[in-house]
Amino acid sequence: MRSTTLAIVMGLLASTAAHADVTVYSAGPGALIKNLAKGFTAKTGIKANIFQATTGKVMARLEAEAANPVADVVVSAAWGTATDFAAKGLLLSYESPNAKTVPDFLKMDGAVAQGVAGICIAWNSKSGTPKPSDWSDLAKPDYKDLVTLPDPAASGGTFTLVEAFAANGMNDVLQGLKDNGAIVAGANKAALNPVLQGAKATVFAAVDYITMGAAAKGESVEVIFPKSGTVVAPRPIMILKSSQNQDDAKKFIDYVLSDEGQNEVAKVHLMPSRTDIKVDRPLIGDLKLLSNDGAPARADVLAGFKKIFN
Repeated sequence: MRSTTLAIVMGLLASTAAHADVTVYSAGPGALIKNLAKGFTAKTGIKANIFQATTGKVMARLEAEAANPVADVVVSAAWGTATDFAAKGLLLSYESPNAKTVPDFLKMDGAVAQGVAGICIAWNSKSGTPKPSDWSDLAKPDYKDLVTLPDPAASGGTFTLVEAFAANGMNDVLQGLKDNGAIVAGANKAALNPVLQGAKATVFAAVDYITMGAAAKGESVEVIFPKSGTVVAPRPIMILKSSQNQDDAKKFIDYVLSDEGQNEVAKVHLMPSRTDIKVDRPLIGDLKLLSNDGAPARADVLAGFKKIFN
């Protein structure tokens, strides 16, 4: 009798362990990670606990919990998070079988792009200003005191663009923005909202999928990819080596890269990382891209930006 009871208890414990929750820390969009979590649970029976915030807040929480890690999976808005975590030995080596059609530049040992954002100009077509075609246009008198931009310390996409400007000797554009009264407004949505409300005309370094989402809801805002070039911001999804639930974390990565998961990515206007998922929006091959090769370290990029927008 005792052995039978023990077997039942052990079986229950094994079942519980097999279905432990997966904890995912994700830098927006909030609707995407909620839908991915819902679909994952429906598919696998494994619950996904979600913490969704800006990249800055996600990184701050991970740092605060460094001594007692909680997260199994992390999604960042900046690819640099993956390279930084890899250099520190924080990532579990894993390549999903669903990553076969993800281009090599969107995956590395321990990380793969969940999706890709493009960095653009977001312009209010009812602002009374001429439609801009390049970053430098926003330093012209037509846009005096009418430009916002996200803080690169809070926005992974803006950081990637500012990093590219530093690498390509384009910091004069940032200085022109500052001299023209551009305002650093915080994270991405804080920069876009005044443009949607008509208080400002345009966002420098807007995130394309957020802007496209606003346009789809009827807002008078357009996405413009500057003619001199822009950057894309792959959103890496990673399993932390500290995870106590690595097998189920791998299943979460697999789901995100499945047909179902990648179509959820496309629904929020992000570029899917898999090339075989069809979407009606500009893709990486349609954009002129700036190189980030030779860029200074992150701390130096942020210090240079702060020196301009002091």
